[in-house]
Amino acid sequence: MQALLAFENAPPLMAPFRFFITAPLFGVLAGLLLIVEGPSLFSSRWMPGTLAVTHLLTVGFMLQVMLGALVQIFPVVAGANLWRPLRLSAMLHSGLTLGTCLLAGGFYFGSPLLLSVAAGVLLLTALLILGATTHALIGVRSTSPTILGLKLALAGLAGVVGLGVLMAWGLAHGWPLPLPMLADLHAAWGLGAWAGVLLAAIAYVVVPMFQLTPGYPARPGWLFPCCMLLIVLLWSGAVFFDIPNMIRVVQGITALLGLAFAGLTLRLQLKRRRARADATYRYWQIGLAASIFALLMLLTAAMWPAASEIDGWTLFFGITLLAGGFVPFIIGMLYKIVPFLAWLHLQNQGQAKVVAPNMNKILSDADMQRQMKCYALAVVLLLGAVLFPEWLARPAGVAFALANGWLGFNLSLAISRYRKHSAEIALKLAAR
Repeated sequence: MQALLAFENAPPLMAPFRFFITAPLFGVLAGLLLIVEGPSLFSSRWMPGTLAVTHLLTVGFMLQVMLGALVQIFPVVAGANLWRPLRLSAMLHSGLTLGTCLLAGGFYFGSPLLLSVAAGVLLLTALLILGATTHALIGVRSTSPTILGLKLALAGLAGVVGLGVLMAWGLAHGWPLPLPMLADLHAAWGLGAWAGVLLAAIAYVVVPMFQLTPGYPARPGWLFPCCMLLIVLLWSGAVFFDIPNMIRVVQGITALLGLAFAGLTLRLQLKRRRARADATYRYWQIGLAASIFALLMLLTAAMWPAASEIDGWTLFFGITLLAGGFVPFIIGMLYKIVPFLAWLHLQNQGQAKVVAPNMNKILSDADMQRQMKCYALAVVLLLGAVLFPEWLARPAGVAFALANGWLGFNLSLAISRYRKHSAEIALKLAAR
């Protein structure tokens, strides 16, 4: 089960790259904030600094890369050409970057004004991407699970942004909202219906293509995004009608769905045709292991709610799922997508007269492997800091900032090499 790819529809390189190169900077900011605040960030998920770090990671890093991926994937996978992709990317990138800085600042400084403005900016940015992608999708049939997943992920994006804006304005203006319950629901829309569905939709393409595995089976591929969106809708209904038992049931089903997807991906990876484990494969292994552990924690909490009241449980779960699960998946994909796109554009530029350099000459596996080890150490330190915050909080911040800075350096290096090879190809073509 693989979607047909139309690389001739690919947007200009800088349309997705501006998102990819910016995302690590927010990871660096999160690490620096951890160094400054130290152990206090691990005392509760409701600490201002903890909320700021969480949103630097989820909005600044994850959403930044995901919007860049959408700009690239929509025309190539779905045949849905976005209106003026370079201009659209510039507008989205500006709104998202500004909105994230304001949001993190609003949480950290406890500023109602910053929270209100951030919510408005991020709402406008979300409406822009939803409007552009919906317009592009008019007339596009769901001929593959990837296209269906992209469409349903947009509904997830609308849900997570809508709840986020509601809570931000509620905090800023003192509205009487059930914030803890809404925060859990906000996370379910963000990590389940949006990030989870989009990750699966992209995995259907990139895992078989880049890791040389068999394709995902068709039936689970079609069912996963539909079931995940339905479950999150049921979760929303349970919160709205205040039915705690139903919330626990849907939490458990969400965990089982995620475990099924992770298990299926592991099974496919066992059948891959490439023997050597490159950095992308290692990153996916880290992400799958951490996700499975986090989902087992979610399943445990659904069956035994008292578990979530254990000191450090929620923080350990959040760090495992975000820093250990989603972010490694995203970095693993970046490490394949960035050199591949650079190679693709160089190949097109060569017009079959000048051969593009191998992808390893754009971004070498040795560079990626070293950065991956640094990131893995950062995750271990972050998890250890939940248990021993006084000893490990600041070392974890240093490692996390270093790993993200290293990622940004590697991606910048790839762009620099792309430009160098592009200039060489232009000279060779001119000399003919």
